[in-house]
Amino acid sequence: MTPPENEMEPSGEFVQSLARGLTVIRAFSGDRPALTLTDVADATQLSRATARRFLLTLEQLGYVRTDGKLFSLTPRVLELGYSYLSSLGLPEIIAPHLETLAHDIQESASAAVLDGGDIVYIARVAGRKIMRVQITVGTRFPAYATSMGRVLLAALPESDARHVLESSPREALTPFTKTSIDDILAELASIRHNGYALLDQELELGLRSLAVPVHDSHGNVVAAVNVSTVAGGTVEETTSLIRDRLQQTATDISCDLASRPA
Repeated sequence: MTPPENEMEPSGEFVQSLARGLTVIRAFSGDRPALTLTDVADATQLSRATARRFLLTLEQLGYVRTDGKLFSLTPRVLELGYSYLSSLGLPEIIAPHLETLAHDIQESASAAVLDGGDIVYIARVAGRKIMRVQITVGTRFPAYATSMGRVLLAALPESDARHVLESSPREALTPFTKTSIDDILAELASIRHNGYALLDQELELGLRSLAVPVHDSHGNVVAAVNVSTVAGGTVEETTSLIRDRLQQTATDISCDLASRPA
């Protein structure tokens, strides 16, 4: 939860107005794409007057639009995140590999990075529609309940992974979702040993996904790639059909990352 306005006191080089502006942007989400002034004030714990000033400033800068009552973000906000992703070079390198993978196995293929307790999609090639929620670049899901999130959490030291889990809400999204920190940490240990994560209907009923890590030239995990499919057959059958092809894709991406100019 965002600290109340009167508790966000600047110190040193901290720029309070920038922090508040970013808080206003983060108030919008896929579930809440359009908000009233009151909605924004409540979500950010800013006063209505302060929230209004930030919204109008963001509107003048082109990041927010309004019909006079409801406010919503414009596509220009994508520039904020895309600048970071472009600096990594990940989307451009990963996308062609995902295209090939999705075409070969006729399923959806995605890539994501870890941001706090969430994963953020940086590339995706959709296959058959198997999720209710539309996924695009920038879509966020809780890391604890996704195959890519667990791969990325498994790459952290256990103490860091525990801290992320303790700091994140963990609700049961389906009857199969693991929410216990100890249970998830046990899963992470298994992922470190096996080299992949398979989630069976923990994010959404009927959805099964398998993910593997992507490494940079130093062996650090910089992203995860996954394949999503319907939860048909056994998890062993899904693993045997997808794992080797997915791991080869991750290896190819890692090789391209290692060979790019410094």
